[in-house]
Amino acid sequence: MIEHSVTTANPLPVAPPLDALTRREQLAARTRLAPDTSWILARFSLDATMLAAAALASSLGSRAAGVEASPAGWLALFSVIVAVTFAARGMYRPRLRAEILDDLRGVIVATSLGAMAVLTLRELLTEPPDLSAQVIRPWAFATVYVAAGRVALHWSRTQARRHGEALRPTVIVGAGRVGRLTAKRLLEQPELGLQPIGFLDKEPMDAPETGVFLPVLGASWDLDRVIAEHEVQQVIVTFSTAPSEVLLRLVRRCEELGVHVAFVPRLFERMSQRLTIDYLGGLPLVVARWPNPKGIQFATKYAADRVVAAVLLLLVSPFLIGAALAVWASLGRPIFFRQRRIGRDGREFEMLKFRTMRGTPEHGGEADAAWAREELGTQMEEVSAHSSTPADDRRTRVGRLLRAFSIDELPQLLNVLKGDMSIVGPRPERTHYVRLFEQSVYRYGERHRVKAGITGWAQVNGLRGKTSLADRVEWDNHYIENWSLWLDFKILLFTGLAVLRFSRQAE
Repeated sequence: MIEHSVTTANPLPVAPPLDALTRREQLAARTRLAPDTSWILARFSLDATMLAAAALASSLGSRAAGVEASPAGWLALFSVIVAVTFAARGMYRPRLRAEILDDLRGVIVATSLGAMAVLTLRELLTEPPDLSAQVIRPWAFATVYVAAGRVALHWSRTQARRHGEALRPTVIVGAGRVGRLTAKRLLEQPELGLQPIGFLDKEPMDAPETGVFLPVLGASWDLDRVIAEHEVQQVIVTFSTAPSEVLLRLVRRCEELGVHVAFVPRLFERMSQRLTIDYLGGLPLVVARWPNPKGIQFATKYAADRVVAAVLLLLVSPFLIGAALAVWASLGRPIFFRQRRIGRDGREFEMLKFRTMRGTPEHGGEADAAWAREELGTQMEEVSAHSSTPADDRRTRVGRLLRAFSIDELPQLLNVLKGDMSIVGPRPERTHYVRLFEQSVYRYGERHRVKAGITGWAQVNGLRGKTSLADRVEWDNHYIENWSLWLDFKILLFTGLAVLRFSRQAE
């Protein structure tokens, strides 16, 4: 249960000015910056080491091949350009979520820019023979070495955090729905490095029967005490009943104490990664831009989907023929399992899979009916109408094999070719569930702005099977509002890694 240690009799004290801080507070303020500073230094030192190692390897490789190596001065200039590009692209800036694929893309861009700059300068100033080879060789070594170093550093930091090391104690201001959702996300993802320890809220909401059970450590006027007692290094401000001037005073006090502050913005549902900030005097205007699901970007995506699906069908045709024969031998006809699903703009279509189970869904009941009842909470009767008894494991031996390698999903390439589905997008749900989910799950209907997909952002983030539907909807809408070809590429790559992982577990 939540520990309500909040009192309402004390007024909010005025924070002392910075020069009135005690020496102990000033020392704490300086040391609280150390985690981010040490991480920046670690990244910069590692990059510098890898660039030096790449330059040495390039020179030794040139000599071993009996060709002229690039002069040391040009190698040094190349390394400086790469480091400056890293800094300009924000690759040394502390980030809550470090995406390794984004880092690798940044490495390729930076080393390529460095190589082009050196190539241009040397062509203009010296025009040496074999210039291209002298530039390409250091570029290749630098790209591989720096990328490997970044992957190793990212992996070591993630593993340390998952084992409870180097976590920053975090207090969340606001114990409402958004505050508890924030705490839930942080607890589920320790690799972010933030460990929520409790809330600050004068009027916290009642604790839900299921969910996050963190204590309410006090109200806004208890900030100094909570930071001192728990050595807090991060404060996250979510929605609270406190007035704006109280929150501003709290933020200023955090800055004085050297505690990092982050905010969950109002109207966060309409935020995207493409933000522009304009000003009316000192008043900021935040403009969020996101792709139009009915615009040219998604039209291009769907056209490309059909081309890719046609090519993939040709490439995987041996697997399709082999799987079809195996299903026919184990289960007979029909070979395909067909089910009505809901796609773009709420339109129905018939989704295809290879059959992997004996009988039909009606024969043993919906396999996930219990999950659907739990997600809906109410409206139990209509869910029960689509399920009789809990389904037994009716998968055949062939069916288990097809599911382990996701081969049973390959016929959905025909749905993509037909135009009912996309390769990447929100997973489609059954018609009778959709009608209920739209009434009960926040923003569920908004995921139908785009075509359903064979794989999606929610699935590659672990939200597949009997997982939280609200979480899936949140990730699906995030995908739609932040869509790009690069995001689709990451999802496809993560999907391949997930298939390999699940297939190993199945073995």
